[in-house]
Amino acid sequence: MFDTKPVKTPGAVGQNLSKFNGEPMKDAFGYRSVVGALQYLTIRRPDIVFVVNKACQFMQQPTSAHWLSVKRIRRYLRGTIHDGLLLSSSNQLIIEGFTDADYGA
Repeated sequence: MFDTKPVKTPGAVGQNLSKFNGEPMKDAFGYRSVVGALQYLTIRRPDIVFVVNKACQFMQQPTSAHWLSVKRIRRYLRGTIHDGLLLSSSNQLIIEGFTDADYGA
């Protein structure tokens, strides 16, 4: 999915998935495999926890609509590969305290 257009949100706004959306998948192994990998990714990516959890609810009988939702999560991840926080080490620890006088009290 490297050549797909990235999206700005991991889930479609206003989309409510249910077990009745879409056509049942003939082979659910691929769905379960991708969703399982996304579960491990949620440890480092809390922004996708909700949508991955939603996808996990349909692992028993996934449909084409559920697969489209998973593909959207992957497109979102593709667009946010370079986003993140940079945490660097430092030898200095500076702790500043504030008093009531600092706030004009």
